[in-house]
Amino acid sequence: MTTESFEKNTWDWQLSQLQQQVGEWIEYQFSRLESALPQLPPGWSISPWLSELLKFLFWLILGLFVVWLLWLLWREFNPYIYSWLNRRGNRYRSVTNISDTELSVPLWLARSQEYYRQGNYPEACRCLYMAILQRLHDSSVISHKPSRTDGEYLQLLRASITPIQPYETLITTHEQLCFGDAEILPENYEHCQQAYREIAGE
Repeated sequence: MTTESFEKNTWDWQLSQLQQQVGEWIEYQFSRLESALPQLPPGWSISPWLSELLKFLFWLILGLFVVWLLWLLWREFNPYIYSWLNRRGNRYRSVTNISDTELSVPLWLARSQEYYRQGNYPEACRCLYMAILQRLHDSSVISHKPSRTDGEYLQLLRASITPIQPYETLITTHEQLCFGDAEILPENYEHCQQAYREIAGE
């Protein structure tokens, strides 16, 4: 085996180097502090346990800062992450040559009925959900954008429409389709269909 085939740099090695450098930096700062303090008794030094405690506190504060930073980033970008997951991970999205936004409400309803007759209740519920989004888009209440999450749709609907319950039924069922493992049964479809009828005023 040649020398070039050995790994020259690993994460463990880099972490140990970082710990060593931080430890040396702390010791250097303490030595500067010791030299700056006047009239200390001869042989005075910081005890080893205090040095270890300060190192621990430094790593704890650094870790808390990183967690806080990650939490801020998550809060800022989670709608985009969910939207991306929705587009990438929807197991029930049908393969079609026609874009979802090109279908009219009657076509969505016809597809929903067809999937229901085939026993494909998840896809039947999704078609009702898409019919509602298209209806909102056609009536200029909320424009349909593929990047919008279900949560964003609900937030916009709560600000502009009452009663909100039928919309919540369809949107939460769609969330279960995309992110949940719950089985979609005929009863779920009946609930979604009833919600659609309430929205459409039928």
